[in-house]
Amino acid sequence: MTNNNVKVAARTLKMGKLVAFPTETVYGLGADATNSEAVARVYSVKNRPLHHPLIVHVSSLKQATLWVNEMPEYARKLALEFWPGPMTLILSRSNLAQGFITGNQATVAIRIPSHPIAIDLLMEFESLGGAGVAAPSANKFGAVSPTSCNDVYEEIGVALSNEDLILDGGKCDVGIESTIIDCSSNVPRILRPGAITYEEISHVTELKFPRKITSSQVKAPGTLDSHYAPKARVKLDTKAKQGDGFIAMAGIPTPEGAIRLSAPLTSKEYARELYSALRLGDQQKLKTIVVIQPKGTGIEIGIRERLMKSANYTNKLT
Repeated sequence: MTNNNVKVAARTLKMGKLVAFPTETVYGLGADATNSEAVARVYSVKNRPLHHPLIVHVSSLKQATLWVNEMPEYARKLALEFWPGPMTLILSRSNLAQGFITGNQATVAIRIPSHPIAIDLLMEFESLGGAGVAAPSANKFGAVSPTSCNDVYEEIGVALSNEDLILDGGKCDVGIESTIIDCSSNVPRILRPGAITYEEISHVTELKFPRKITSSQVKAPGTLDSHYAPKARVKLDTKAKQGDGFIAMAGIPTPEGAIRLSAPLTSKEYARELYSALRLGDQQKLKTIVVIQPKGTGIEIGIRERLMKSANYTNKLT
């Protein structure tokens, strides 16, 4: 099931099978974005609601235009500045983007990842006549996204067939999902924060738009109120008790009796290690993980958003 051959993986996608592959953000579970049966298997493996749209991954801006009916000038500026990279744009869709990809919306979510294995896979798939790869995170819906090949295997390995593949690309560099920007109106709107920040988007587009994330008519991946959750209950910015897992910046000491799961030195390292640390807590069968959130207005916003949704999800279960 695990394979490092990109050519084999591209042919696997073209045959309508699934391929989990690394991106710079998290591992994705890929299918031919024009093959409704293959995409249906992605939803089935993930237990993902059918109305929840998928992100189409392509290798170039030229390829992206096949999926798009209209790209505002500010969106083109963003694409030229941040692609390949951890940014997803939501744009008016072309006829190529069918309802089984878009959640029956008039928009499509699209991005160009920067991980070299992802780019090689997409280019090889396109050389075989493929148009794009639909790839949500390679985990069960609502759970912690995978940032390593082993995470994928543990999460969904039993749900994959012998003909499906997992490409091993090591640990993901960013560690949280892409920034999602709605570009379907006259100004951008951030629907999901990530490594590409408000300040960067504002600087490139030279536009003023709301900093705060508000509710939107456009459905996008990862925008539910609860998501990204381990089995353990997640508590934010509180005192850890005996036997609790503990995640915080390295400068914050571990409370007596708590089990340190991560001690990152920087916010980027915090993002990169976050999901692995939450998984480690589950592997140790911890009931509660206390997280001290990082302060800041960059990638820290994306980290806090993931943690808030993780806490929302686990608190609903108690």
